[in-house]
Amino acid sequence: MIRFHEVGVRYGRRVVVEGFDAEVAAGEWVGLIGPNGAGKSSLLRTVVGIVPHTGTVDVGGAATRARTVAYLPQEPVLPDDMTALEYALLGRAPYVSYFGQESAVDLAIARDSLARLDLAGFADRHLGEMSGGERQRLVIARALTTQAPVLVLDEPTSALDIGHQQQALELVAELRRERGLTVLSAMHDLTLAGLYADRIAR
Repeated sequence: MIRFHEVGVRYGRRVVVEGFDAEVAAGEWVGLIGPNGAGKSSLLRTVVGIVPHTGTVDVGGAATRARTVAYLPQEPVLPDDMTALEYALLGRAPYVSYFGQESAVDLAIARDSLARLDLAGFADRHLGEMSGGERQRLVIARALTTQAPVLVLDEPTSALDIGHQQQALELVAELRRERGLTVLSAMHDLTLAGLYADRIAR
C-alpha cells in the first residue's frame, strides 16, 4: 500500500503540491491525471524519496525503498555509450553488493525484461544508436528488471507510438497480475488511463 497524508512539495516559494491525501491499495493501479505543472511528477518523486516534502508518504512500511519501488522518470538519464543490457542491469543494483558483480540470475532477469519489450536483439546495441521509442521501452525494461512490488511510472508511454503504448501498458498489466504489483502512474492520455488503471486520482 502507498499512503499519502497531508503531502506538500514546494520549490522555493512555488508550491506545486499541497495537502495531498490518498491511498493506493496493494495490487491496485491508480492513474494520476492533471494538466502540466499540476505536481504529478513531484508527487511521484515523493514516493521514491528523491524530493523534499512535508507530510508523510508510507510505502508499505518499508524502511528502504530501493528494492520496494521501481521508478520510471519522465526524463531519464540515458548514456549513449552504454549498451541496452548494461542499462537494463542497472535495475538489479539494489541486489548487488558495492564491490559485487551481477549474477547469472541478474543477467537472466535483465534479458527477460528486454525480450518482453521486443528488445532482445538490442542487448549489445549502444543507447546512442537507438531511437527515442526504443530508448523509452528500454527504460520500462530497466524498471521491470528491479522486480520491485511497487511500480511508479511518470508518463511511461509519452514517446511511443500507439502500438507500442498499448504493448508497454499491457506488459505492465500482465506483470501486475502475475506478481501482484502496485502501480501508480502519471498519464496524459485519459483513454489509456481509463483502460488500464483501476481508478483515477487528480
